[in-house]
Amino acid sequence: MANYSDIKGFTVQTLSTDTIASALEGGTWSSGGALNTARASHGGAGTATTAAVVFGGQTPGNTAVTENYNGTAWTEVNDLNDSRQLLGGTGTYTAALAAGGNSPHDGSVESWDGSSWTEVTGINTSRRGNNGLFGLQTDAVLCGGYLPSGPGTGKTEKWNGSSWTETGDLNVNRWAFSSAGTSTAGIAFAGEAPNIANTELFNGSSWTETADLNTGRGEAGGTGGPGAQTSALCFGGGSPPGGKNEHFDGTSWTELADLSVPRNQVTKTNMASPSALCIGGGQPGSPYNANTEHFSAPSIFSKQIEGQLFFNSTTNTFKETITDIAGGAWASGTALNTARQQGMGAGTNDAALIGGGTSPETGNTEIWDGSSWTEVNDLNNARSFMTGAGTSTASLAAGGAPGSAPNHDAYTETWNGSTWTEVGDLNAARREFMGSGATNTAMITAGGQSESASPGKNTNLSEQWDGSSWTEVSELNTGRAMSTGQGPSTDVLCCGGYYPNFSNKVESWDGSSWTETTDFNTARSGLSSSGTDSTSLLIFAGATPSATAKTELWNGTTWTEIADLATAASQGNGVGVQTTSKAMMAGKISPLSANVEEFSAPLANKTITSS
Repeated sequence: MANYSDIKGFTVQTLSTDTIASALEGGTWSSGGALNTARASHGGAGTATTAAVVFGGQTPGNTAVTENYNGTAWTEVNDLNDSRQLLGGTGTYTAALAAGGNSPHDGSVESWDGSSWTEVTGINTSRRGNNGLFGLQTDAVLCGGYLPSGPGTGKTEKWNGSSWTETGDLNVNRWAFSSAGTSTAGIAFAGEAPNIANTELFNGSSWTETADLNTGRGEAGGTGGPGAQTSALCFGGGSPPGGKNEHFDGTSWTELADLSVPRNQVTKTNMASPSALCIGGGQPGSPYNANTEHFSAPSIFSKQIEGQLFFNSTTNTFKETITDIAGGAWASGTALNTARQQGMGAGTNDAALIGGGTSPETGNTEIWDGSSWTEVNDLNNARSFMTGAGTSTASLAAGGAPGSAPNHDAYTETWNGSTWTEVGDLNAARREFMGSGATNTAMITAGGQSESASPGKNTNLSEQWDGSSWTEVSELNTGRAMSTGQGPSTDVLCCGGYYPNFSNKVESWDGSSWTETTDFNTARSGLSSSGTDSTSLLIFAGATPSATAKTELWNGTTWTEIADLATAASQGNGVGVQTTSKAMMAGKISPLSANVEEFSAPLANKTITSS
């Protein structure tokens, strides 16, 4: 942590509040007017916090009561024609649509004109709507829900103002979820199946999975308006009821300020974030409540900038804005096209390359551009248990096993952004070894299982690549297989592995020799890593012998356990050249997987101590 004495003499801005990353992160919930009829599992519509409508719900019996909101108070107006709960709602304050609900009204639809409800054409597939309804009164989409015979469905229907037409189904069947957007740009998230974090985007005809919520849950509320695919909110939900609030920016979900009153079975409206209403629902000890909360974000704020120094006059503290790696978290990413394990990885989670592996033995190569995986030219030699280094446009793949163990090879191939080319072989053919380097012209390898050793014996061999050939250099102090390391070829750590038991040993390479340094916390093999150099490294996943999700951070002095992966994994493909603030874990063993998780660290304001 920085000391005040280190920055003495610089002009430091004085602020009354801390800086924030965005207006949304400064958003808060405040109390609004109470419903006249406390309820849960109701429908809602409206595009502003001063113009909303709720209808139906559970009280505990079914209700048809409809109420209008002017931003301050709720007023009862004409009821639905059919009392029901678990229905979907969408539209505006004066032009809303209610669809589905519990039997016998799970196929009926009603239209609201601002003063009364009229029954219109029913949906093709009866279901409990559960807020899987979004769009306008005359141009809407109904998706998911709970079938009369159970369980959940992914069926999707489009409404043109007079009839319903079936279109592409959700990828994940669900009910008790939330949705937002328009008939050509929608989003569905959360839900029961049971509690899920899955998020999907709708383009008018089909659904595509995207980044998951941080907290899977059912019976959540949400909003987003026409721009929901790049700015949506999900709040409340869960069992027991919770208050978590998350924002989707088109790429990932970020946690914002929690609800004041934790609750589930809340409704959604159609307003664009950062405006939102959380209306009614169920809370601990009170299954039906009348609470209304408004979410709003400041129009003026001090933006967070990495490296910024400021004085908070309210708390009387000096602060610095840094990348908070210890506060980072893993989130689901877009799956690979080909499930695999034990391949090579290079690049970062913004621009990555994954090649080879077992699926079975493959040369398949995929490129990640920050939004999708694309299959490109294969390795010349299909193999697994190899190592890799470099970037998505300049990487190296070395060694491995072309077939069943104990086969090993010395093949080395270099990638130029479009094709693989065979270059100079390793001096010692081997598999399951560590490799690290920032480009395809400089790499250090260490350990592994070698043909020259007796069967199954681990080696301490090290070789260095200079762009044209391999040279044997100083050996590891402890021979081992299935270790990991990241960083430039002259400043790297070799961590963990197997020799002959699971290891937490760490050795540091300075360009000429290996030196033993501080052990990490959880011994393991088949782990992955992402790092800057020998002073900054993330290690994650691995076998202990069972697969683990543990992640540890090295700051040059100590190892600290931080956020776990969502799914325990071993022998996957770790990616993260010269960064500890971003990392990627792709694929895994047991079972073979195409899953991807991405690690990212937020900016945070840290207090500066004086000395």
